[in-house]
Amino acid sequence: MNSRNMGRTRGRAATVVAAAASAAVGAALLPAGSASAADQQVDQRTRATFQRLADAVLTDRTDALVDGAQGDRKEPLTNGFSGDVRLSAALARSEGAALSSLETRKNRLAALGERYSKADTAVTLDSTRLQGGKAEVEVTETTTLTYEKVRGDEPATTGFRAHHRLTFTADARGDWQLTGIRGTDVAAGAAVNQPSVAATVATVAAADDTMPDAPRAATTSPAPANVKKLTGGAYDYKAMATYAEKYWSTYNPDYPNFNGHGAGGDCTNFVSQSLKAGGWKHAPGYVYDYTKWFGNAEIQSDSFVGVNEWSWFAQNSKRTTSLANVFQMDVGDVLQMDFERDGSKDHTMIVTYRNAQGVPYLTYHSANTYRRSLTSILASEPNAWYYAYRT
Repeated sequence: MNSRNMGRTRGRAATVVAAAASAAVGAALLPAGSASAADQQVDQRTRATFQRLADAVLTDRTDALVDGAQGDRKEPLTNGFSGDVRLSAALARSEGAALSSLETRKNRLAALGERYSKADTAVTLDSTRLQGGKAEVEVTETTTLTYEKVRGDEPATTGFRAHHRLTFTADARGDWQLTGIRGTDVAAGAAVNQPSVAATVATVAAADDTMPDAPRAATTSPAPANVKKLTGGAYDYKAMATYAEKYWSTYNPDYPNFNGHGAGGDCTNFVSQSLKAGGWKHAPGYVYDYTKWFGNAEIQSDSFVGVNEWSWFAQNSKRTTSLANVFQMDVGDVLQMDFERDGSKDHTMIVTYRNAQGVPYLTYHSANTYRRSLTSILASEPNAWYYAYRT
């Protein structure tokens, strides 16, 4: 969750027949002469086509990252939609640019030794809300990418679950055009197939000197050696990773779920739970005191759920030390990002795997993600500021 005190807001198988399905669904839409766009109803078959078009858009994005036949499809799946439900011309141009940027990211990753051999994207429709001539559609995307064995010790897969809001606008004939799509998870750009958005660099305000400011970490590779002792110490790093990988796509009912609630997400809450599973003890006290840290089903300190407050607690308590380079991270270490480079951190992740070549893989909430490589994160967000913590 973004800092409370800072006040900052922070089925795939059906897709291949999408063109035929789109045409068949035409009969489900009211004819243009029978009702105005504002009176048009969205029936079950039309909602199903909304879902298939959302699946096609997000599958196209995922496939742009994949090597081989799946990634080399001659034309996007969205080209199979026309007539009653289709992309608007403006969104088609926007998605074309997004696919081009993802192709560039794929090539950048390949140069760094990371490739994906196949992928699967499935989309479920959560809700549809009709208002006048517009339909707002909420969907959940679940994507799994298989790592190609370039180095040989990559994990089997990486995956994520993300949420999106699509806007469909009815034209004068009653045809629906997809005019907008945006992620609703708090940490923008956190999904593997999310096109990068240029960062808006804000003026950095003077920091309150009572709050320890973590130094930024370098992102160059290889990094100077900084070996972590994984066993025999105060904390169980394997338990941290096991907890994170158990709950990466779900939510432990023993804690609240902050994803999509208010001005924040669940990322820091999730990492705090993982650290607690590995031996971090509560430091009870006042919820707004960043020198305290505690969390359960009923109450959580700001430092348990807030990105910046967690950083302040972690440093003040001496439970962490800052790492000079992100590639020094090992299992149980924590990475934070400042997307806008304004001095206020936006996102928290935990390392749950590290390969023999020294690449950490991170697991996190919002968007819920399993074993995403640090290489992929840096390729997606090269302009962000990074903060690495040895736990």
